[in-house]
This record gives sequence, C-alpha cells and structure tokens, in this order.
Amino acid sequence: MDVILAETAGFCMGVDLALRRLDKLVKAADGRPIFILGPIIHNPQVLKRYAEKGVTIAEEPDEVPGGAYVVIRAHGITREVEAQLKARDVVIKDATCPRVKKAQLLIARHTAKGRELLLYGEADHPEVKGLVSYAEHGHFLFGAPEELDDYPLSPDKSYVLAAQTTQDRELFQAMAKKLQENDSVNVKVLQTICDATKLRQKEASELAEGVDYMVVVGGFNSGNTRRLAQVASDKGTPSQHVETVADLDLENLRQYGRIGVTAGASTPRILIDEVLEALEAL
Repeated sequence: MDVILAETAGFCMGVDLALRRLDKLVKAADGRPIFILGPIIHNPQVLKRYAEKGVTIAEEPDEVPGGAYVVIRAHGITREVEAQLKARDVVIKDATCPRVKKAQLLIARHTAKGRELLLYGEADHPEVKGLVSYAEHGHFLFGAPEELDDYPLSPDKSYVLAAQTTQDRELFQAMAKKLQENDSVNVKVLQTICDATKLRQKEASELAEGVDYMVVVGGFNSGNTRRLAQVASDKGTPSQHVETVADLDLENLRQYGRIGVTAGASTPRILIDEVLEALEAL
C-alpha cells in the first residue's frame, strides 16, 4: 500500500499564529486566569489540551471575570462583542487570523460607501457572524449559488460580494463572474478567500484523482476540513472524514493500493502522524 500525504496538510498560518500567541500567554500569565471567547480553533483535541492547562472557553463577554485575560479566537468576533469586551475590566489578546481581519476591514470600507453586502458563507459559523457585523448598510447571507440567484437585486442599489475565507474559490469566482456580466447589477467583488484554502483544496482535488481512497483528518465542526472532504468526494474517490485515527476502519482499507491523506487548517500534526502510522502499518 502506498500512503501519500498532501504537502499542505495541517495548520495554516492563521491557526499557527493564534496558537503560538496563546502558548506564549499561558507561559506568561503568572496565575492570571485565561479565557477564550469561543473555541480558538475548530479542533476538539487542541481545545482539550488547553483546557488541561487551565484555559477556559467563555461564550459571552460577561462570563469573563474582571482582571482576566481574554483571547479573541482565530475566527474573529463581531464588532458588538468586541465593544462589550473593551467596556469590561479585562486584558484583551487578539488572535484573529490576519486574513479574517483583512476581510473584516475590507467589508467595512466598501460597505461604508452605501453598498449592501452579499456574503457567501455558513450562517452559523463564528467567522461569518463577525464578517456581517462589519456591513454598514445591511447584508444578505447565502450558502449556495441558487440562493443568490433567487435574491432580488435592485438596479437602483449597489452591492459588495465577499466570501467566508475558507469557501470554495472556484465556486465563488463563478458567482462573481455571473453577477459582473449582469449589466443591471452594480457590484464590487472582494477577494476574501484565503490562499491557503485555495491551495489545500487544489491539492486535495489533484490527490484524489491519483489514489484509490482519501482520508481527510480534522474536526467535524471545522468548515474548511468539511470542504476538503467534499472536494475529494466530488472527484468520485471513496473518502472518509475522521477526527482521529480511532475513526478509521483500518481493516476495510486493506483493499486499497493507494491512499491519499490530507488535513484541515486546524488539524495538529500529531493527529495527522497517527493516521499515517496506522495506514503505513497495513
């Protein structure tokens, strides 16, 4: 059996930066409590490790006691929540991914000119909630091209089209092109999808074409990991999305000659290595 690992599998720059900032804070806290406003990344194994170090997840600003450190997660937060934090007696450490922060500021700048935001993303994702909070003149959130097709765009209004940073770039570009070719729609397209996302999806697609089976490692609640699994299955290659090696049916995999492995941007290397070791042992 050949086991092939995608070159970019695992942590992206934003996740790595957020965790390094949190690690530094844990070492320097000197007894001061540390809270994260929501999970710092979407990986339960990573969150468990920080919980064992005394890091607490808070869902709302008022759950953070006075004098504590509060870390803003990699996905970012809404403008309203940020204002609530700044009004409290807490020490804020911002670990928002630079790509997400850039998307927030782009949306704020371009919607300030009177444009309505059209955002391609997952409604319940924390990054998306943060992004739409920067829209100055309303927003329409959609998760599929047909939803945008059905939305009544007015020739008397102007729009900004943007996307959650981990969405499928090819699909987004197709939607952007369709809007820009409509002479009755005044739309400004923002390129907010992260290059790391594009590269991971491209590699997953190419790898899936050359193997008999694909394994995608990462949190089940990780949007970018789920999309990698979808990219692989869209190629018609049998595949499985697992959080850890324990989720693999190793006996079933013995029948395949070439297995490809990739991982989401929030998946730690140790979990990837455990999957690789188990597959190579077959």
